[in-house]
Amino acid sequence: MGRLTGGDPSLLRRINSAVVLHALRGAEFPTLTDLTRITGLSRPTVEGVMEGLFEAGLVVESAPDGAEARRQGRPARRFRFRAEAGHLLGIEIGPHRVSALLSGLDGRIIGAGSREVSETACADDRLEKVRTVVADVLRRTGVARSSLRAVGVGSPGIVEADGTVRLGTALPDWTGLALGERLRRSFRCPVLVENDANAAAVAEHWKGAATESDDIVFVLAGLSPGAGSLIGGRLHRGFGGAAGEIGALHLLGRGATPERLLSTTDTPLDPLDEHAVAAVFAKARRGDKQAQAAVERFIQRLVHDVAALVLALDPELVVIGGWAAGLDGVLDPLRDELARYCLRPPRVTLSLLGEAAVATGALRLALDHVEEQLFAVEGTVTARR
Repeated sequence: MGRLTGGDPSLLRRINSAVVLHALRGAEFPTLTDLTRITGLSRPTVEGVMEGLFEAGLVVESAPDGAEARRQGRPARRFRFRAEAGHLLGIEIGPHRVSALLSGLDGRIIGAGSREVSETACADDRLEKVRTVVADVLRRTGVARSSLRAVGVGSPGIVEADGTVRLGTALPDWTGLALGERLRRSFRCPVLVENDANAAAVAEHWKGAATESDDIVFVLAGLSPGAGSLIGGRLHRGFGGAAGEIGALHLLGRGATPERLLSTTDTPLDPLDEHAVAAVFAKARRGDKQAQAAVERFIQRLVHDVAALVLALDPELVVIGGWAAGLDGVLDPLRDELARYCLRPPRVTLSLLGEAAVATGALRLALDHVEEQLFAVEGTVTARR
């Protein structure tokens, strides 16, 4: 099904189908009477919608439990949304790891897998890792590839609507990569590619630290941080998909480049070399003065990068994720400096999803696409204009 328009003669039927299906997913084995009460629709309307959902394979009748079956008279028919009628994949492609989450149409995760990958791996090798992880998850869960309805992908870089990475400096061979097109060769369903920080922001809003907030900023914190934001509950990509690229603020003259930010010598530090980064923080904890100065530079840079975005967007909540989220002493300086710079300081908290944030957001991207195509009336959180 395509998007709804005001001139669509089936608009009312589609609206009713959306309402009933959402009610089915949120209720436990409802009867027709239950659905009539929950939706506010007439019984004949609900019955007509249910007939169509049966034909689409999205609903099945549920057998009565033992107590209900023993009662006199014919028990009321109960129904269940068939989450197993299709499956969704959420994939993260990162510098050091690729991972995948598998769910039914209700978004509940039924399988997961990951593989380490070298930060120097070429695009072909990295995509081969993705195929290996996906094949393993499908094999272990017994889900057929033909059952997949949509695949969401979270990747570093500025991503265009067709899944092409317009600019991606974090991974070798990534700038200009037709990532969506390459991945679509492996699937018989839509593949939707999103910037990793954007995907993580969606994930925190769905299942993480931002479930009660519609205006949020998620910071994927590292030596060159990125950010994703939701405004009024909708993902904000910007005109060309480059919103939230706060890691580029050093180009405005804000001091050391990311490569020199945590360096304690004259040798630049590779932003993707997590072992070298961890060594600097370990030295700082042991009292090394040069390392402590480097860590202070990092925290101050992160504070200024986040403050710039907060001043522009005025979010209710800032969620800190990425490897820097596990560092001691990140939250308090952020809170103090945002209170100093911002007219209305936001709440600041750590990600609840950790390493799973990007893949979880990619899964939500796939779920949004299926909902929009099958039964949604209005655009979803991740829908593109």
